[in-house]
Amino acid sequence: MDRKFSLSDKNSMNPIVLIPSRLASTRLPNKPLLDIAGLPMIVQVMKRAESAMVGPVVVACADKEIKLAVEKAGGNAVLTNPDHPSGSDRIFEALKIIDPQSVFNFIINIQGDLPALEPDLPQKSLNLLKNSAVDIGTLASPILNDKELEDPNIVKVLVSEEKGGISGKAIDFTRSNKYSNHILKWHHIGLYTYRRETLEKFVSLPQSRSEISSKLEQLRALDAGMRIDVAFVDTVPLGVDTPADLEKAREELQIYGKRIN
Repeated sequence: MDRKFSLSDKNSMNPIVLIPSRLASTRLPNKPLLDIAGLPMIVQVMKRAESAMVGPVVVACADKEIKLAVEKAGGNAVLTNPDHPSGSDRIFEALKIIDPQSVFNFIINIQGDLPALEPDLPQKSLNLLKNSAVDIGTLASPILNDKELEDPNIVKVLVSEEKGGISGKAIDFTRSNKYSNHILKWHHIGLYTYRRETLEKFVSLPQSRSEISSKLEQLRALDAGMRIDVAFVDTVPLGVDTPADLEKAREELQIYGKRIN
């Protein structure tokens, strides 16, 4: 990647979007390169992120095949260590490579399996960081059926301190249905925003026991006492974790014309 970045006002909010991606998916092999509406999934995600227009978009990838696919589509990608334990660790390495002068002071981490991401969602997460007490921003939508509660592929978030139905403070994240008795149940969306120094602190922490057991990197932050706030949104962008999800994504982007050219 050879694009140069600059910033005239170092005190302004200057975000960059980073998308972690790797081929080593156990549930859906070679997931980033699978075709959705004529493009590799990682390219669909990249184009969705670009349409949000919150900052430049770079794919932080573990494999040269992903880098080639992104660059073929006119995007920007950087190779990172394939052994990172989480997507946040991966994007931090990419950030140091592409921005050693710390031009970007806010980072938006969009998971590479959200090919139908609505373009207004990154900004809603970024807005949470206007509160200096918040370390990390993310998103959630109401769970509307018991099937989602039972599905371990769907991450649930327990939220408190709701403020007028707009946002709240994350208490826990889980793949189980242990919070099924709560009146409000929230489907977590895999998008995070950080201040640059917060991301640096996060990746310096060792993986926590709950993070390892649940395979949820955000638990590392909660276990370290970091505050994660959640913005509530109306819809959940389809995450692709299984062959069934892949078929749904193909139908959604093809039938409803959601492919971004």
